[in-house]
Amino acid sequence: MALEHALLVALSERPASGLELTRRFERSLGFFWQATHQQIYRVLARMEADGWVTVEVVEQEGRPDKRVHTPSAAGREVLAEWLATPMPVEAFRSEVAVKLRGASYGDRETLLDHLADARADHALRLASYERMEREQFPDPAALEPGVRDRWLVLRGGIRLEQFWIDWLTEYLTAHEGFEARSARTSTTEGAARTSTTERDR
Repeated sequence: MALEHALLVALSERPASGLELTRRFERSLGFFWQATHQQIYRVLARMEADGWVTVEVVEQEGRPDKRVHTPSAAGREVLAEWLATPMPVEAFRSEVAVKLRGASYGDRETLLDHLADARADHALRLASYERMEREQFPDPAALEPGVRDRWLVLRGGIRLEQFWIDWLTEYLTAHEGFEARSARTSTTEGAARTSTTERDR
């Protein structure tokens, strides 16, 4: 997938200027495909040059004219062809997973603190997604197909955030318990050694 495909999807949903697209990426599309303001404008210019979008100049009172982009016939064909191509299995690359596996070779306590922070961030994002679902899709059963697609993508985001929260919670719980048991074991062993030493005296 290229940024062009994400922009074609966004413009098929609603024609937009570069600034409007940037804001939509910040609010929704950016949750699963990130792009900077500069990247969006650069790719839009290339799509216009390639004939994938048409541009309508809209006058605005007291502000510069707005260039509104809409997929052209060629752009719609490109999008349809891309949608019809088989999807490869997405590779899962996670720095978190590698750190979890290597935690025994470093400062586990500090890592646990970072994981707790990460879990809190995922919880905030989950709350944001759930609020969006309540506000934007109050009646999923009544949604039109195109809107239902957007709701189902949001549902995927909710499930993904819940996965991260559950996974990190499982790791933190297991090792917080492990650390507590280790502390108790060390205390017990220390007391036993002290008792043996006193008897030997």
